[in-house]
Amino acid sequence: MAMCAIGSLTLFGIDAGGQAGSFFNKQILFVAIGAAVMFGLSFFDYRIFKNYTFIPVILYVILLILLVLVLILGKEIRGSVGWFRLGEINFEPVELAKIIIILVLAKYFSGRHVEVYRVRHIIASLVYVGLPLGLVLLQPDLGSSLILIAIWLGIVILSGIKPRHLMVVLLSGIIISSLAWAFALKPYQQERILSFLNPSKDPLGHSYNLIQSKIAIGSGGLWGKGLGHGSQSQLNFLPEKHTDFIFAVLAEEWGFLGILFLFAVYLLFFWRLIKLIFICRNNFFRLFVAGFALMLFAQIFINVGMNLGLVPITGISLPFISYGGSNLLINFIALGIVQSIAVRTKTSTVNIREEI
Repeated sequence: MAMCAIGSLTLFGIDAGGQAGSFFNKQILFVAIGAAVMFGLSFFDYRIFKNYTFIPVILYVILLILLVLVLILGKEIRGSVGWFRLGEINFEPVELAKIIIILVLAKYFSGRHVEVYRVRHIIASLVYVGLPLGLVLLQPDLGSSLILIAIWLGIVILSGIKPRHLMVVLLSGIIISSLAWAFALKPYQQERILSFLNPSKDPLGHSYNLIQSKIAIGSGGLWGKGLGHGSQSQLNFLPEKHTDFIFAVLAEEWGFLGILFLFAVYLLFFWRLIKLIFICRNNFFRLFVAGFALMLFAQIFINVGMNLGLVPITGISLPFISYGGSNLLINFIALGIVQSIAVRTKTSTVNIREEI
């Protein structure tokens, strides 16, 4: 809730210089709905995902259907066909893909933890991820594709892959990336990567967002310019300031100390997740919590990195901070399941100690 408060206040400052209440009011509604869903799911018996295999399978099939339908019926936004238009709300199926992939991989590897080192299990898990990954690349959505790959790779490593198999996977990834550059990436995606390598190549075109983001971050100084007083955001020099580049707005208005506070909140959040991973007594729950942590870490790393010019711009939101209902709601759903695991795990631990 602290992270949501930081994001909502930043959106309130953005609205002060434009459409008053447009982003802020909607985000408050999204947070309220998400928090209610999270609270409800905390009472849900999470063991249903572990004990009934058909549930993750059904969710996986529904996901594939949605990813196919969005290519046919979806709305095109910024060159990508990845959204369903539901009245005033855009729903992005790829956000749902992240949590379902975590569920499927956790279920698959938890049942094969003794022989997870076998190559066939790595290949089978890659197929599970590869089908939705291919559909996401067709949208095309490179950023979300990288998140799915990060989730798969992280869970495979945590499950106990052999070092030599890991090297083969990484080498294959390099080869596939080279082929993707030549045959899969759209021209504008290639330009984003080239602009990342050489920002001065096209300062008024593909490098414009990165240059303005760096200016905003640098101008914030130690204390920041104050909420709603950032020149780059208020004068609309900074594009996508409410989603992809909200970190730059935070740095400009809240300053270096504000960013340190945000990172401290994120670190506390991850510390709680890691603590839960160590007390979980079942591999399925441990892998799900770890997958959720990996998903959030990858999103934070890519978003902050592209704002600072450390990674190419891929259009990834900052978790619990950026404006948007789909990403926020899915994060709250995953967090609700994590809450359910935490409550029941701690209760079981207390009961065991009392029996002892």
